[in-house]
Amino acid sequence: MPRKAPTSIFLIFLCLLLLAFYSLLLSRSAISLSPTHLRFRPRNLTTRYDAPDSFNHVIREDINALTHRTRLVTSIQGPVESVSVLLPNWEVLVLASHDTPLTSNLGVGGFYCFFPRNETSPANFSGVLPFTSATTFKCTLPNRNRRLQPFHQPVLTRFPERETNVISAAPVMPRWDFLAYECFSTETDVVLFVKGVNNRQGINKSPEEFRCVFGNDIKNAVKTPVTSSKQEVFRCLHPNLMELSISPSTTAAAKRIKVSIEINREKLVVPSVAYYTPPRRHMPSNPNPTSLLCATTMVYNVAKFLREWVMYYSKIGVDKFILYDNGSDDDLERVIKELNEEGDYNIERIFWVWPKTQEAGFSHSAVYAKDSCTWMMYVDVDEFIFSPSWLKNSSQPSKTMLKSLLSISSNGSIGQVSIKCNDFGPSDQKKHPAMGVIQGYNCRRQAEQRHKSILLLEAVDHSLLNVIHHFDLNNNHYNWKELPLEAAVINHYKYQAWPEFMTKFRRRVSAFVADWRTRVNPMSKDRTPGLGFQPIKPEGWENMFCDVKDDRLKLWTKKWFGSQTPQGLKMAWQL
Repeated sequence: MPRKAPTSIFLIFLCLLLLAFYSLLLSRSAISLSPTHLRFRPRNLTTRYDAPDSFNHVIREDINALTHRTRLVTSIQGPVESVSVLLPNWEVLVLASHDTPLTSNLGVGGFYCFFPRNETSPANFSGVLPFTSATTFKCTLPNRNRRLQPFHQPVLTRFPERETNVISAAPVMPRWDFLAYECFSTETDVVLFVKGVNNRQGINKSPEEFRCVFGNDIKNAVKTPVTSSKQEVFRCLHPNLMELSISPSTTAAAKRIKVSIEINREKLVVPSVAYYTPPRRHMPSNPNPTSLLCATTMVYNVAKFLREWVMYYSKIGVDKFILYDNGSDDDLERVIKELNEEGDYNIERIFWVWPKTQEAGFSHSAVYAKDSCTWMMYVDVDEFIFSPSWLKNSSQPSKTMLKSLLSISSNGSIGQVSIKCNDFGPSDQKKHPAMGVIQGYNCRRQAEQRHKSILLLEAVDHSLLNVIHHFDLNNNHYNWKELPLEAAVINHYKYQAWPEFMTKFRRRVSAFVADWRTRVNPMSKDRTPGLGFQPIKPEGWENMFCDVKDDRLKLWTKKWFGSQTPQGLKMAWQL
């Protein structure tokens, strides 16, 4: 009798063990039975391989090996198919699949990023990428997860309390400093934007060191030669679509083709969130007439400045504006909508969420706008071009004014016209002037600083190489001309009232210029004299950078854009 109790306990334990094992088998079968249930992806982000056909799953496994395919949903009641990228300053960019209707009546609010260790942070809607239709969110990597290496992708969900078991198989999260992030197809080739390969300005690796890789899985991967490698821009040949084995019955999601760069020597494929779009066999004619002169710039939270900039340039000759929006969270979209609805303006906003990619964004614009613009002017929203001759000889602004600067170089071989800048200081302003920057700032430095350019798009070099201020040209056919100050000048309202200027400390947009808080290159021309590495207002800021009083553009715009109202003089952009 004494031995029966241990025997019974052992039998009960054995039954429980068998029951648990059988339940586990059932749950595994349930997961694999239907795509509507949980499916987990491999953890690898980049793969080193030995066999040439063993190219990694990061390029694609069904839709995307990087994609955290937690569940294919028909409603927003569960986790959303997404892929995440770790940005600077512990910010996480979440790209939700374009197949998930997040922008429907359900809206884009109330989402969370759910991380390992059961940590969450709010997922704030950022925008919709124009070329992949992916809906993007941003959240912050929680403190405890910052100590986990490697970092794992979060689950995007409205109900984080339900996702405890899902996060256990989350793939590793790629970092922003090594990523293929955007792709654009021309009729003749593919332009791919990749960060972390050519890291130093002026030092670019040979195209022979890389191949572009297209594919949905290991068997279907197609590789093509890279023809150009400059900065973050790589150009390569189109793949043969027949080799990708995409059948007509394939779903729209699966037809999307991931593209990346293979580093030959290291046998390494760069993680990618970029998709390839095949060129149309018969490119339709542009339904809109080509604009002779367009303007483009990269912007962040410039709603309060935009009306002045657009109205000024529209009156003197810019036909179309293309804004690369670097993640604005002010009223920019509303201001653009209002201006377009007024009927006199043509403004296109491209949501360009990628940080520190100004050069790449400008390269993108040079190919993106080639069919709709002849010349492209690259100036920021605090930069205003004028010619001293306009002040003497013109009673009203004219749409031929800017174009007349191009006719100075009407020689057919001129592919780029550059104009020098005068940098203006705070001019005793303590806050943003209500009448705009032209009226508010009238004191500048003595010597001109740098230049900006107007580019003939067909003249740009195949590499699309630029240093923001100007592009490399196809030197076999085109030349570059710099205008003297007597012909044209740019008023650059660079050092504004301190509350405006200190916002620059958020982040520099150039890939090759150190952020303000980074303690390098203290004597660089890209830094502000007398200012350190922190947004601490220098004593006497209001009167700094004031060598010359310059009211020329101020008086001219007051005459042409000002009008008397019961409240006093108002500029056109105030009304």
